[in-house]
Amino acid sequence: MAWELDGQTEAVEQALTGGAAESVGWFRFHFEDQRWEWSEHVQRLHGYEPGTVTPTTELVLSHKHPADRGKVTATINEMVANRQAFSTRHRIVDTRGVVHHVVVVGDQICDDNGEVIGTHGFYVDVTPQTKRPAEEAITAKVAAIAERRGVIDQTKGMLMLVYGIDDTAAFNLLKSLSQVRNIKLALLAQQIAHDFCQLSAQGIAARIGFDELLLTAHERLSDPIEDSQSTPA
Repeated sequence: MAWELDGQTEAVEQALTGGAAESVGWFRFHFEDQRWEWSEHVQRLHGYEPGTVTPTTELVLSHKHPADRGKVTATINEMVANRQAFSTRHRIVDTRGVVHHVVVVGDQICDDNGEVIGTHGFYVDVTPQTKRPAEEAITAKVAAIAERRGVIDQTKGMLMLVYGIDDTAAFNLLKSLSQVRNIKLALLAQQIAHDFCQLSAQGIAARIGFDELLLTAHERLSDPIEDSQSTPA
């Protein structure tokens, strides 16, 4: 399954206007001309003011932590060769030399004939909160709300296990997907948890299978939010 481009940018921008969703930004990569697009947040994540940089594959790789650059290069090459969905967890170094831990999840972009022409997805900043004390009070309040929601806690735990991220980052990822897809948070969490249980018989090693389930969970629900500016609950 590939994400549709029409309306996707606007929906993502709306979802990233405040709160914990500020730790998430979108990207696009077009295979034919090797053209990248970064949201304002992804530009800032790399240390650039919006509109001051034109990302290229060379620039993307130059910001990867030296210890992770080889792994990311291999992931990009495999993605282009096989034209498939992907996910990776690695570090980037911004223009100030600050290291950020990120999870990048991407799905296919298809043209009108169904041919895969690129990838589109999200950067999720999962830098340990001790390195971002200004956000700690906000994320603590969000996490406190999540603690009262059993199904959300269960799904957060599953995301932490699969992607190797902490509690706050898992909640931020889940919340961002909820906002982008216009699906209530609890309902989306319930669907993802159900999908994970169904896949568990294949073992955690079935990573690509889980990536696809995570990115398409909204398709198995039909409870859109009327006001896309409100926070799903």
